[in-house]
Amino acid sequence: MVRIRLSRFGAKKQPCYRIVVADQRTPRGGNFIDEIGTYNPLKEGDLKIDAEKASDWLKKGAQPTEQVMALLKKAGVTE
Repeated sequence: MVRIRLSRFGAKKQPCYRIVVADQRTPRGGNFIDEIGTYNPLKEGDLKIDAEKASDWLKKGAQPTEQVMALLKKAGVTE
């Protein structure tokens, strides 16, 4: 199953996340199929999502995690 999830990068105690499309069996920092955005929780409002790619992957059947679903709603990609 293909999932839309967060992939962590950044320094220790300074997390940044990529919003990626990946197979659910791959590890958190492992290979991914496509990158559709970034999210920095330390900076207010630092969320960048390619809405076209995200909606395209959702139409193809990719399942977002709970956190990613909240971010997609915040960005206005889903209801």
